[in-house]
Amino acid sequence: MKSPLLLCCCALVALSCALTSAFAAETRKKLVMLIAEPEYDTARTLPEFAAAQLAADFRVVIVTGSSAAGETAFSNLQEIADADVLLVSVRRRTPPEAQLAAIRRYVLAGKPVVGIRTASHAFALAKGQKPTIGNADWPEWDATVIGGNYANHHGKGPPVVITQSGANHPILDGVTLPFSSESTLYRNTPLRAGAVALITGTIPNQPAEPLAWTFTRADGGKTFSTSLGGPSDFKNPAFVRLLRNGLLWAAR
Repeated sequence: MKSPLLLCCCALVALSCALTSAFAAETRKKLVMLIAEPEYDTARTLPEFAAAQLAADFRVVIVTGSSAAGETAFSNLQEIADADVLLVSVRRRTPPEAQLAAIRRYVLAGKPVVGIRTASHAFALAKGQKPTIGNADWPEWDATVIGGNYANHHGKGPPVVITQSGANHPILDGVTLPFSSESTLYRNTPLRAGAVALITGTIPNQPAEPLAWTFTRADGGKTFSTSLGGPSDFKNPAFVRLLRNGLLWAAR
């Protein structure tokens, strides 16, 4: 039979290990993934990516919005209030005014933003459309938060060939270049002042386009954005490394 003292010591060791583990978990940065787009399946690919690539560095919270017609609200948007990093994968959504105001507060506090694919037009409706009463849009989001200049995209065709643009950057560490993508090439030229292109994509008979960049915002915050992010991109180790690096860069 074990002595009471030994049992007490074992209990203290177990408690110490539990507290140490809990403390380690709490020191991870809080990453909120804001997901509401019906085209690229990021409601599946981003949580899978987070589970495989981010668990050691981030406490990931998923905030979603229904893609059903007429649905505009996000589920648990209050989670962004204390987020350290906000990843946006949203397409042409006009949430209730109070929810968009909460997103504005996060951004204007100078906190980091990471955008993928349709994040360039996350809160902007198509030309001529207006939000319904009680909802709000943010047409300047692309210019002021993402640093892009989204002007639609090229049609489906040959894979996009991706090469480095400019000097080395920590976000490119371990990213094997060149690589290719099946995602259609977004038109984003020219990027906004304060944006620095990291990689460029080309397709036959068309000018090159920036595919990933950093952006220093007027509010003092920083953004990493990429127009990649289709389902097949998440199967490419080069893109996976790029997105992970971008999140780590933003979090620092």
